[in-house]
Amino acid sequence: MSLNDQFYLDKEEPNRSCLLSLRELILEQHELVNETRKYGMPCFCYGKKMFCYLWVDKKTTEPYILFVEGKHLEHPQLESGSRARMKIFRVPAQKDIPLESITALLQKAISLYQH
Repeated sequence: MSLNDQFYLDKEEPNRSCLLSLRELILEQHELVNETRKYGMPCFCYGKKMFCYLWVDKKTTEPYILFVEGKHLEHPQLESGSRARMKIFRVPAQKDIPLESITALLQKAISLYQH
């Protein structure tokens, strides 16, 4: 089992299923999207450039997608917090995943790397 797989399998439900669904959604966005691991987190790259991460908020235990170039993305649910460059999109594991919003954000994030 890979370290990437282990990250997901170590999580409790419903976070495990939510994160695995997000992983699949991210990977199916483009053939150049691939998964690696950075800073102990699943990291998704477009080619060789990091564009998003999956993580779980330590306080709320809520999964989220961290967009590396979040400052270029606009959506009412994106949060920058104290970050200048990155923004996060929280995904409550107990609710349906907002597929349209996430897909639109992922496509916009990928487009930032296409020249």
